[in-house]
Amino acid sequence: MEKPDKNINSPRGIFDAELTDTEFKKLSAFIQTNYGIKMPHEKKVMLQSRLQKRLRTLEMNSYGEYIDYVFGKTGHQEIIMMMDVVSTNKTDFFREPAHFVYLTEKVLPEYYNNNKSKLFKVWSAGCSSGEEPYTLAMVLSEFASRNPGFDYMIFGTDLSTHVLQKAKAAIYEDKRVEVVPTEYKRKYLLKSKDTNKHLVRIVPELRRRIKLKRLNFMDNDYAVNETFDVIFCRNVLIYFDRQNQENVINKLCRNLHPDGHFFLGHSESIAGINVPLKHIQPTVYRKMQMNISHE
Repeated sequence: MEKPDKNINSPRGIFDAELTDTEFKKLSAFIQTNYGIKMPHEKKVMLQSRLQKRLRTLEMNSYGEYIDYVFGKTGHQEIIMMMDVVSTNKTDFFREPAHFVYLTEKVLPEYYNNNKSKLFKVWSAGCSSGEEPYTLAMVLSEFASRNPGFDYMIFGTDLSTHVLQKAKAAIYEDKRVEVVPTEYKRKYLLKSKDTNKHLVRIVPELRRRIKLKRLNFMDNDYAVNETFDVIFCRNVLIYFDRQNQENVINKLCRNLHPDGHFFLGHSESIAGINVPLKHIQPTVYRKMQMNISHE
């Protein structure tokens, strides 16, 4: 016999649990302070809905019980799980395609002419489930095929361990790759042997090019040892307030070469914040050279 839900006779069972204003304020303050994600009161229903999954998994009766657990001595791992469901991870292959055109026509030829023997390094900051870094890998691989000696690596980071696992697996539904050019599909995607599953996987040659790591933008030190030629940080900072946007971009720029390129999302800008970037065209920036005085 199937085990009955322990809350089935409860007037406020697990599916009826409500997040109070006090509970919401405690969680939203914690999330914004520690992870930078804005949680205004309008997001209360969204937060309740997303955390309901965790209450079900943990068989808890209320959000108060869940909060006590999260902030208890043994709640560290649950905080990671909580942020997996709270963070927004919308992404697509070849999202904002003008960026990849600019990369191919402007950034890469200039780099190749000046640095043929150096490894080209790109950081996908907020890589989600991998569509952005694998798009970059396709574009860079195409450039490498036409330009002998060009080599590259891609570093992908995200707050969510769940989406990083997806990025590492590199398996996507057919409908997710519809926007990928036909010639790229033939070269870089492997179809599932089970035709009923309608899945594809990125080829091993591209998967090997990408290193993935969990990273919280609110950390004081990102513990990243590489210096990059390009940083993509697109459609991530829209969830942060202006002060945190400024702090995050400045920290990312520590790992960007002088004159390196920085790409933001279409709804983001650096207007009104103090960062070492100069505007090139909408959502495309370069890191400014520092003038050192010898007086």
